Amino acid sequence: MLIILRPDTNVQSQEYQHTLSQLKAIPDVSVRIHTVEGTQQTLTEIYLLGETKKLNKDEIAALPAVERVIRISEEYRILGRHKDENRQNGFVYNGVNFDQSNIHVFAGLCAVDNPKNVETMMRHLQEHGQVCTRMGAYKPRTSPYAFQGHGKECLPYVFDLAGKYGIKVVAMEITHESHIDEIRECLEKTGNPTGVMLQIGTRNTQNFELLKSIGRQQEFPILLKRGFGITLNESLNAAEYLASEGNSKVIFCLRGMKTEAGNPHRNMVDFAHVPVVKRLTRMPVCIDPSHSVGSRESDNDGILDIANVSAQGIIAGANMVLVDFHPDPAHALVDGPQALLLNELPYFLDDIRLCHETWLKRKSLYRKAL
Repeated sequence: MLIILRPDTNVQSQEYQHTLSQLKAIPDVSVRIHTVEGTQQTLTEIYLLGETKKLNKDEIAALPAVERVIRISEEYRILGRHKDENRQNGFVYNGVNFDQSNIHVFAGLCAVDNPKNVETMMRHLQEHGQVCTRMGAYKPRTSPYAFQGHGKECLPYVFDLAGKYGIKVVAMEITHESHIDEIRECLEKTGNPTGVMLQIGTRNTQNFELLKSIGRQQEFPILLKRGFGITLNESLNAAEYLASEGNSKVIFCLRGMKTEAGNPHRNMVDFAHVPVVKRLTRMPVCIDPSHSVGSRESDNDGILDIANVSAQGIIAGANMVLVDFHPDPAHALVDGPQALLLNELPYFLDDIRLCHETWLKRKSLYRKAL
């Protein structure tokens, strides 16, 4: 059972304390509290776990500070919608709003190679009004002999340059819980010039102990990539692992499925699942066209495959795009063949805006038919 308190309820108030004491007194039921930070208000959600079927919903709703009560299904207890369209979706982090209606582009280096390329990338992003980027410091690779990333050694100049060029959020994959401490310590030493979104790669989608560790920290939001060889349900339950540990600031990323049926693309593009994830959960949805396609091939009209599949995802309602760019792809240390060129950045951004506007028009069109 989910109990949603009135917006901006003061946890020190008598109403809140009385409500909480009543709920904690219910036998065979445990209480878990989550806070959802929105752009205009803060919502407190209280989950009752255990023997809740016999509880009187109206009696719970009558407690002070309670706005409404929802009986939740077994699946995605915290992140699920549970047929309640009024539940707040998304979150605000470092002044940037992430929800199921807006769009953000995280263009940047799949793997950080040197300060010059990082600065060139961030300068171009600032020139085109962007406040988010991707920068890979820790790189899990299929081969043990491939470049594994510069790790914590590159964090100081990445964070400093992000602050210099007004980058608010840097998406950065981590592969071990110790990386959280390294990122936190470096941010503090550099004066917190930017924010970090912790990315969980497709190989770690079912690394449950890592999910628990990342979920227990409340400081950084999380970008979870779908597992490339498991069902959508299994990947969404991985997101629920994060939320069940306390961090519900999660964005779900579709990045293609590993199968030969996707040839000539690197993976089978799964962006048709964008509206499915938004229907089942409150998570904003990201698409990763670079790792889905894996090349710079284009169609007969000169439109890159990466741009075409991005359009598919955005027109279907995606809220974030994770895409590889590089000042010199031929010398990139990771995934150079799929990286877009910096002179293609303005066209790509314009294309994304055009597709997002089309999604808004499509949404308005179909709502008229309801």
